[in-house]
Amino acid sequence: MEGRCTTPRPRWAATQSTELETIGAGFIGFDNPDFPDALNRISDPPLGLFYIGRVELLKSHQLAIIGSRNPSPSGRKTTMAFARELGTFGFTITSGMACGIDSDAHNGCLSGSGYTIAVVGTGLDIVYPRSNQALFRSICESGLVVSEYPPGTPARKAHFPQRNRLISGLSLGTLVVEAGLRSGSLITARLAAEQGKEVFAIPGSIHVPTSRGCHYLIRQGAKLVESLTDIIEEFGQYDLAPAFSSANRTLPESNPELPQSSLIPEAFRENEDHLLTLIDHAPVSLDELIERSGLTLEEISSILMDLELRGLVADTANGYQRLPDTR
Repeated sequence: MEGRCTTPRPRWAATQSTELETIGAGFIGFDNPDFPDALNRISDPPLGLFYIGRVELLKSHQLAIIGSRNPSPSGRKTTMAFARELGTFGFTITSGMACGIDSDAHNGCLSGSGYTIAVVGTGLDIVYPRSNQALFRSICESGLVVSEYPPGTPARKAHFPQRNRLISGLSLGTLVVEAGLRSGSLITARLAAEQGKEVFAIPGSIHVPTSRGCHYLIRQGAKLVESLTDIIEEFGQYDLAPAFSSANRTLPESNPELPQSSLIPEAFRENEDHLLTLIDHAPVSLDELIERSGLTLEEISSILMDLELRGLVADTANGYQRLPDTR
């Protein structure tokens, strides 16, 4: 460990409690029992974090989703789908609230009533980019926004590489959806690898510049991701109970010594195989699938999304239709 950075200053947090209260924020120092151990183990750990929202999420099982600020339409759709379904499985989705893939990761998770954490490079009283005002408010209300910089700190170029080490440090693994060869996403992926974390990358078209970063990572040893199960199977030792209902969901507790969960991925695969037998080459409606499978709408939606991403079924105007299996 190279020692702690000089910001934020605990003295500032102690003397400016009124200002923190004004913006609805708090401060958690590195010596607080609720501070995540994962950040104490990284190089250049922070002295603490300013936060708005559910600070207990810092100790939940997190997966970082990052990528280009200028993604393709396909990249945006893929990000939204993965974030929503990973949140459903019990991961807290962590990203940097930048334009593009970061924002899509947060929005995708929120669309499925999952938990998300935004690690920002400004003070919590400054929303950057300004276009993310609504997203910022949504995350503050149901998730968590954190920063190592005190209120009043503007966006500066040097802050974002610093922020990236926190994103990878908090997370069990990092998924890169689209990224250029010279991008902050590759810096985050490198930091994750150096921290001993899993690195995942989704391949794309060779004609799309933002696919090159992912292809580079795969050549360097990142796990190629084609479906949700490619990620889930790497974390079988964690208790990631599905959180389909926002009314009944509970925060997943970190405990790496728990035995491999029987829910992931075995039960998911069993339900997936069962559902696939009910989908023919002639379209079948969602209502029919619910009735014939005995599964809930949330379970079916999750499975169908995975089957679509793997190219096994297609969502047509008349219902879901089975495609030729090329596995």
